[in-house]
Order: sequence, then C-alpha cells, then structure tokens
Amino acid sequence: MTAPAPYRLRRDTQHKVIAGVCAGIARRYGISRGGLRLAFVISCVLPGPQFIAYLLLWLLIPAD
Repeated sequence: MTAPAPYRLRRDTQHKVIAGVCAGIARRYGISRGGLRLAFVISCVLPGPQFIAYLLLWLLIPAD
C-alpha cells in the first residue's frame, strides 16, 4: 500500500478569500486554512515585509 501523493503548492481558487495563497499553503502542508489566515493577519501588525511577501507569493504560485 502506498501513501497518498502530497498536494503540490498551488493557490486554492475554490477556498480563496483574496488570492488563495493562504488556502493553498494550508492545503499543501495539511494545516487549518483559518488558522493560517489568522496567523497572517496577526503577523501584519508586526514590522516586516509580510504584505509584500503575500503579493509576491500571489504572483509566483500558480493557480490550481
């Protein structure tokens, strides 16, 4: 019996809120979409390039 193939990293267009980046990352790594979105929103309060990183991921990760 073989293990199921892991999902490739792709933006999830069915469960997206803005661009599907968080949903795609959550699906790839098997974590909660809501939890990852909440962590991203909280991280935007902290100093750093989180918003720019999101925009870059939006451009670089292909849609499913």
